Amino acid sequence: MNIIFMGTPEFSVPVLEALAQHHHVICVYTQPPRPSGRGHKVNPSPVQQVAERLGIPVRTPVSLRKPDAQTEFASFNADVAVVCAYGLILPQPILEAPKLGCINVHASLLPRWRGAAPIQRAIQAGDTESGVTIMKMDAGLDTGDMLLKGSCAITPDTTAQMLHDSLASIGAELIIKALADLPTPQKQPAEGVTYAEKIQKEEALIDWFLPAIQIKRNIMAFNPFPVAYTLLNGERIKIYEADVSDETTSLPAGTLIDDTLSVACGNHTVLRIRKLQREGKRAMTAKEFMLGSSLKQGERFAV
Repeated sequence: MNIIFMGTPEFSVPVLEALAQHHHVICVYTQPPRPSGRGHKVNPSPVQQVAERLGIPVRTPVSLRKPDAQTEFASFNADVAVVCAYGLILPQPILEAPKLGCINVHASLLPRWRGAAPIQRAIQAGDTESGVTIMKMDAGLDTGDMLLKGSCAITPDTTAQMLHDSLASIGAELIIKALADLPTPQKQPAEGVTYAEKIQKEEALIDWFLPAIQIKRNIMAFNPFPVAYTLLNGERIKIYEADVSDETTSLPAGTLIDDTLSVACGNHTVLRIRKLQREGKRAMTAKEFMLGSSLKQGERFAV
């Protein structure tokens, strides 16, 4: 097939690479280069970097609402457009331009977790399963008819990065299967609809009044971004990994219970921190942290 690919972050890269192996990708649409990292250097998106390496023409419009952009898109005369975490709303003329329309690779088992952050929200909610849905796009937010699904397990120790990588691989496999023999579209069920709101950096601040199991889920969901953190005497301490303890406690939320970095949480529960990072330091285990810290039992993280 002659395909237009539309995607931006690392999650989209395996899908683009798979399409390039099996089809003719005539053009790639991706978000414009933007400042990133500590130096705020302007870098092309991961998808643009891969497209250029593969010799595929790239377009980086700020919007697809202008007639000129829509005319150019239609001029490629594509069989289909494959969309994967592109980041721009597609107006109706764009959706209708390819012969077979636009097909989306979405990182959830629809209709659960429509929206911007399905990976993180699934972990936060304590879901034991996630997956990828290949769907025909319409004007709604991830409301189109489903073509194909693939699933994977979420364990208590699954981070957002781990789930991201698994789903990216599943998405690459599924889109090739879907395009090889387009399945009969199926309407999404009316029941079970949830929305995955965009992650806000403010959410990463740990609320020690929450039960330990919810705090752990948040920590795993925010690893590697934006990374859960707490405050101790004004210093930001990032927390990457933790376990829920079988212990209970009557100490106030946020209180350090012992020298293994066990912390009192809401509902008398206890969280044991496993991996953390002080400002300007490398990430370290709880044991390494306590060896170089003056933190004492009974001290309290900010709540």
